[in-house]
Amino acid sequence: MHVSEAQQRVRAFCEARSWDRFRASLVYMHLMEELSEVGEEILYEEGYKKEGAGHVRGNPDVGRELAQSLSLLFQLAQHFGVDLEASLEAELALMEQRFPPEQWQNHK
Repeated sequence: MHVSEAQQRVRAFCEARSWDRFRASLVYMHLMEELSEVGEEILYEEGYKKEGAGHVRGNPDVGRELAQSLSLLFQLAQHFGVDLEASLEAELALMEQRFPPEQWQNHK
């Protein structure tokens, strides 16, 4: 699925449920919540948090959390009238010029 197709599918999904009426601030805060769940999994993966040591692990399905985050990002893009596929293509072109691979191959 192309980014533009995914963006349209999320738009239709949200419109069918009237979720497109939520304020951008609420969608943004929900996005931050989902991203924090990805962050929590990183803390477990890297050993900063450990199950049974005073912590209860949430949902370790990072793919699902990232997909939820992406869906919310699509909702924000819709709110602002942003074509994410075109924006991503333009941004990658700028980044390719700004960050040449030979300058980053040995970066630690």
